[in-house]
Amino acid sequence: MNTGLLDQLAPAHAPSAPGLWPLAPGYWALIVLALICLLAVAIWQRRLIVRQRRAALRELAQIDQNSTNDAQLAAGLENLLRRYAVARFGRESVAHLSGVPWIEFVATHGGTILAGEAGQNFLTAAYGGKARRDRSTWLIAARGFIRRSK
Repeated sequence: MNTGLLDQLAPAHAPSAPGLWPLAPGYWALIVLALICLLAVAIWQRRLIVRQRRAALRELAQIDQNSTNDAQLAAGLENLLRRYAVARFGRESVAHLSGVPWIEFVATHGGTILAGEAGQNFLTAAYGGKARRDRSTWLIAARGFIRRSK
C-alpha cells in the first residue's frame, strides 16, 4: 500500500449534531394532534357553558310561570342564581357569599339592576321578610346575570 496517499487524507471527525429545525414529520403530527385536542377541549367547555345557560333560562321561565306570589318568586330566583353561580364560577368562589357580598357578586357579573336597594329588597323577600316587591326588576336582573356572567 502506498502510505503517502493515506497521509494526504483529512483527519477523521464526527458528523455535526442534527439541528432542531426543521422538525421531523412525527413532531409536526404531534403538534397538530395537540392543537386539535386543545381546540376540542375549548369547544367542549363552551358547549357546556351554553347548555348550563339554556337550562338556567328555561328554569327561570318556569319559576316565573309557576310562582304564585312575589316571595315564592324571590326564593326560587335566589335558589336558581346560587346554583347557577356555583356551577359557573365554582364552589370556592361563590358558596361562602351571603347578604350584601352575594348581591354585589350578582351585580358585578351581569345582574346590575340588583345593585343597591333593589338587591336588598330581593334578599329580604327571598328569605321571607317584608320588602317592596319588584317582580319585573328581579326577573330582568336574574336573566341578565345568567346571560352575561363570564
